[in-house]
Amino acid sequence: MGTRERRLRSNERDLLISQLFISSGADAQKIAVAAVGSFGRGELAPGSDLDIVILHNGSYSQSRLSEIVNSILYPLWDQKIKVDHSVRTRTEVREALSEDLKVAMGLLDIRLICGSADLVADIQSMALSIWREENDRYLPELEKTLEERYERNGELAYLLEPDLKESRGGLRDITALRAMHVSGALTLPMERISQAESVLSTAREALHIVSGRDKDRLLFTEQDKVAAHLGYIDADVLMSDIAQAARAVDYLMQMAWHQYHRKGKDGLGRFLKKIRSDVISPGISVSNREVVIDSTFDLESDPVIGLRAAATAAQLGMRLSFDSLRVYADALDVGRGALPQPWPREAREYLIALIGAGPAMVEIFEALDQEEIIFHWIPEWRGVRSLPQRNVLHRHTVDRHMVETAVSAAALTREVHRPDLLLFTALFHDIGKGTEDDHSLRGEILIQPLAARIGFNESDIATIQRLIRYHLLLSATATRRDLDDPATISSVAENITDVGTLELLHALSIADGIATGRAAWSDWKASLVSDLVRRVRMAITDNTITQQPELTAEQIARADIGSLSVVIEDRGSVYAIEVIAPDKTGLLSIVSGVLNILRLDVRSARTKTVNNVAVMEWIVVPDPNAPDLTSEALSRELTKGFESEGKLAQRIQERIETYSLMPTIPVPAPVVETFLDAATDATIIEVRSHDRPALLFSIGDTVRKCNIDIRSAIVTTLGAEAIDTLYVTEIGGGALTQERANEVASRIQGSLK
Repeated sequence: MGTRERRLRSNERDLLISQLFISSGADAQKIAVAAVGSFGRGELAPGSDLDIVILHNGSYSQSRLSEIVNSILYPLWDQKIKVDHSVRTRTEVREALSEDLKVAMGLLDIRLICGSADLVADIQSMALSIWREENDRYLPELEKTLEERYERNGELAYLLEPDLKESRGGLRDITALRAMHVSGALTLPMERISQAESVLSTAREALHIVSGRDKDRLLFTEQDKVAAHLGYIDADVLMSDIAQAARAVDYLMQMAWHQYHRKGKDGLGRFLKKIRSDVISPGISVSNREVVIDSTFDLESDPVIGLRAAATAAQLGMRLSFDSLRVYADALDVGRGALPQPWPREAREYLIALIGAGPAMVEIFEALDQEEIIFHWIPEWRGVRSLPQRNVLHRHTVDRHMVETAVSAAALTREVHRPDLLLFTALFHDIGKGTEDDHSLRGEILIQPLAARIGFNESDIATIQRLIRYHLLLSATATRRDLDDPATISSVAENITDVGTLELLHALSIADGIATGRAAWSDWKASLVSDLVRRVRMAITDNTITQQPELTAEQIARADIGSLSVVIEDRGSVYAIEVIAPDKTGLLSIVSGVLNILRLDVRSARTKTVNNVAVMEWIVVPDPNAPDLTSEALSRELTKGFESEGKLAQRIQERIETYSLMPTIPVPAPVVETFLDAATDATIIEVRSHDRPALLFSIGDTVRKCNIDIRSAIVTTLGAEAIDTLYVTEIGGGALTQERANEVASRIQGSLK
């Protein structure tokens, strides 16, 4: 079953119509019968209508014309063959072309069945010419009709009972893509959807056969029958193929509309003679609101460029260029640009930044999937690709459900202290699905080598494994057990033994529930889970506050000297910098500000003051325009910063304003918390926020203006999320009062808006 059978079916109908045409006594020079639509393409399914147009030159009387038409149509109707027909002259065809999009598209597939070949060729030429000449009128109307159809019929790839023809990514979209391609307004790689079209057409044909009806919606009750008819092992394999086919079609449709709307225009829709391109990192630029990878860039020298481009595009809320994706995919296919094993830290950071972009990551991740780039990075993804979940709770395939869970998790990053672990686990929490085994236990096993390859340490891997194993624990316990029973709380606390893991599991449960759908998550269920988490938290004795760093004997000895000292270690993609300097109010903001001016992105920092001397350890990443970094140069800039804080602040503000011109994506609001009794002689201020240029300078400068000292700081950037823990005191020493702590927290919160 396939294209050959559909062609034979079309040929049989051609023969029947030709015989009826001859029997009618029609003059083959004056009239013709032509097929349009799927019949015109020779793609008749068993239940398809015969779409025909009867063309004539206008020389027949109305009565004789009616006799000919009826002598063709009535025998077809008598055989219960459904016919969608029209009878038109050339002039009437032209009028219909100008008024009816459906007619215009149908005539693009016109094919002579019998009669005057000249008449049909003339109409074919006219239809194509008008379609191309007036594509600026037709294509916007086509786009509108597509969106209306999607609203009615949903996404084929993610529906439990999809419409193979009308749903997004279905056969109707393939027809639209052909029409867009022949319009001349854009050029599409149509060969890429041949396999997808075959899968969808064959499934539709089988559905017509097993149901005995001309239906296009593949109901749950018929999926096993269709799968058996087509020789699939089971319906899951069939639905996986259908989902993947639909995704391929939809991906090409997105490519088509993006090309159409952006062609020759800038991001504001203005026509340009030359499109502007801005380099934002080595080998990566923004052009026409797309992130582009330089096709001549040496992938061997920077194998992380693909992840960096994807993360950059997601964080800017832009597309990743389709051309760049194809070139990069081709390079990976021939072994160029493979990621090192295990991944370097920056690769992991970019993956987390991609996942953490929320809704902006969905389209980019789908593009990475469609170009099969994701399989070079994460081969394990192939096992869940388009894997169906044929139950009423789930609305998505397994892979799309995990992506949607990651999107929901991105909105919860302020609720946890390890947003990187939350985001990573959200994306892979159902990696164990696809067999009859318990997917939580299987996932716990499968995630270990994957997480290790990506570069997580053993402690983090253990946490990730625990989260995957118990990702259903909170929801199941909250809805099935008595929360007033101490044994219920103990059963959770025995498996989730620390507050950090508990808060991660809580956020993961929420994200998983939201991504599953309303049938699986409700306000009632959310409240039960929150109540359970509150009770378990009370039973766990630890906390999530980051402890102050410990200094080595060598660092203390250098601090005793009491003068400025800078030591830089080049670790390839990052610099490790040690700065020792006499402490002063605002020191943290000055040093971070100087690093920012030198175009160094702070990934982490640890600072502690001993005997009025601060010992600082920084991990920074240089941007492509950063000058060569030396201890002497950094010492000079720090000295300038100490001597003229005002000029430093002005220069940083100018950089912030430059970055503010770049587009942004919605992110959760910053969270600022204070802890008065967590340290003996200091108040702890914890800031959780989205990373941005000069973030640490802004926080440190606000603290300085509050006239308090930072005695110690622990700064961590995880992907695009930042967690800064400050141990602060009054200028003369001593912890802050509650009122002062609230004032400082409020001012920090305000500075981050």
